[in-house]
Amino acid sequence: QLVESGGGSVQAGKSLRLSCAASGSKSSSLCMGWFRQAPGKEREAVACIITATVTYGGGTYYADSVKGRFTISQDKAENTVSLQMNSLKPEDTAMYYCAASPPGSSGTWSSASMYNSWGQGTQVTVS
Repeated sequence: QLVESGGGSVQAGKSLRLSCAASGSKSSSLCMGWFRQAPGKEREAVACIITATVTYGGGTYYADSVKGRFTISQDKAENTVSLQMNSLKPEDTAMYYCAASPPGSSGTWSSASMYNSWGQGTQVTVS
């Protein structure tokens, strides 16, 4: 089970840090990602961090719209993944979802079909 936290309402230019906690057994994953969905828009990928580091050596991926502003990181000991969001813009307003892809999954990191576990989402509003 994935549980997000850290959303809220901020002014443009400010920062927020989202966290995703994986509860229950520490099952393995290929990557952990963040997606977002604004009202009336399709869900879009924001960032992904490769968690299967032994096999794939690690790595992070970002949507062009957030590169240089958002940073995804992992705390293996706490089994959490965080998304540090700086220089927030009104267009970043959306519901943010944490997702996990199973080991052996294939496809591009930005494809929602690669993920089989999703959190409930946390709202981020930038004014």
